Amino acid sequence: MAGPLSHIRVLDLSRVLAGPWAAQNLADLGAEVIKIERPGVGDDTRGWGPPWMKDAEGKDTSESAYFLSVNRNKKSVTLDISKPEGQKIARELADKCHVLIENYKVGALRKYELAYEKIRTTNPSIIYCSVTGFGQDGPYAPRPGYDFIFQGMGGLMSITGERDGQPGAGPQKVGIAITDVLTGMYASVAILAAITHRERTGQGQYIDAALLDTMVAFNANQIVSYFCSGKIPLRWGNAHPQVVPYEVFPTADGHIILAIGNDSQFASFCQTAGCAELAQEPRFKTMSQRIIHRGELIPLIADVMRTRTKHEWIEALEAANVPCGPINNMKEVFEDPQVQHRKLRVDIPHPLGGVAPVVASPLRLSETPVEYRLAPPTLGQHNEEVLKDLLGKSDAEIARLKTGGIV
Repeated sequence: MAGPLSHIRVLDLSRVLAGPWAAQNLADLGAEVIKIERPGVGDDTRGWGPPWMKDAEGKDTSESAYFLSVNRNKKSVTLDISKPEGQKIARELADKCHVLIENYKVGALRKYELAYEKIRTTNPSIIYCSVTGFGQDGPYAPRPGYDFIFQGMGGLMSITGERDGQPGAGPQKVGIAITDVLTGMYASVAILAAITHRERTGQGQYIDAALLDTMVAFNANQIVSYFCSGKIPLRWGNAHPQVVPYEVFPTADGHIILAIGNDSQFASFCQTAGCAELAQEPRFKTMSQRIIHRGELIPLIADVMRTRTKHEWIEALEAANVPCGPINNMKEVFEDPQVQHRKLRVDIPHPLGGVAPVVASPLRLSETPVEYRLAPPTLGQHNEEVLKDLLGKSDAEIARLKTGGIV
C-alpha cells in the first residue's frame, strides 16, 4: 500500500542532522525524497566514521553509521550548486517538487538563486522549509550554531546534571544531538501542516525552523513553572523535585530506576523490599513528608536496594506493580523482549553488499504503515534515474554534466 505521502516529492538541500531528520520522516511516510549532495564529497556525515557499515564479508565500507542513521528511503543526486548550470538544474528540480528543505546560513542561497523568493516565482505552491540555528531574523540570525551550544543557551543544561553539592555536580548535555533531532521533528510537523493547507487552498508557504526556538520550547513545564513562580528551576540530577523516591539506585550488580509516584506504590515497595515499617513512619508516609525528609529517606532505600541484583529487584517490584526499570546500554536495549517484539531494528539490503542496520521509525499507522524501501543511498546513486526520468536529460547531456563536474 502506498504511503500517506506517496504523492509528495521533496528536494532535500540539507545536510548533517536536523534537515535530513525531517526529510527522513517524510520519506518514511512515502514521500519521494531527492537528496542533493556535493560531487565527490557528499553530506558531511558520510565522512563521520568510524564506525562504518560492514559489507557482506564483514569488512568496512565507506558508509558511516552516522549517515545511515538519518538518510534511509532517499535518493542521492550529486550537484555542484556553486556553478550556474548546477543552480539551473537545482531550480528545475525544485519546480518538480512539492517541498524543499534547506539548512544553509541565512541568506546563503540567494547568491545561487535558490532562495524562497526565487523558487516561488516558478513554483508558487512550493513549501520551503529553512532550518537554521537562530532563525531568519533577529540579532543572532547570521551566526552559525551547533546542538551543544543550544542545549546550553536554551536552558536545558541548567536543569540537566547532578545537584549542586553532590559528587559530579554541574551542567550536563544530553547524550545525543537532541536539539537537531527535535528541530527535525518540529520541521516535519510544520511541513505536514503546510501540505494540508496547500491541499485545501493551493497555497504554498515558507517555514522558518530554528534550533534555538526548538530548545526553548522543549523546556515545556519547566519554563512555565518559572513564569508562574518566578523561581529559576534547578538541576536535580536523576531525582525529581516533587516526587520521592524517584531516582536511580545502585543494586548488587548495577543500577535501576525507581519511579514511585504515590503513597500506595510506596507502601507496596516497602512491603516488597522487606521494610514495611518505613511506609508507616510519619516522616515518609505521605508524598509531601517524603519530599521534606528526602535526605533521611534516600540513604535508607539505597541501603536496601544494594541487597539484591537489578534483575531480582525488577522481577519482584513489577510483580507488586511498583514502577521501576533498568538502565540499558545500547546492546541491552536490543536484547529486550519488548524491543525485539516491536521490531525496532531494521536491516535494509544495501547496494554495497550486506545490510544497512537502522532503527525503525516509531510512527505506527494501521492503514499506511512506514515502509523501508531504500537503504541510505551511496553518493550519487540516483543521478541518472532522477536526471533522465524526472528532468528528461539525455544520456549525452548527463555525460557532459559529469565531465564538467556539475554532477
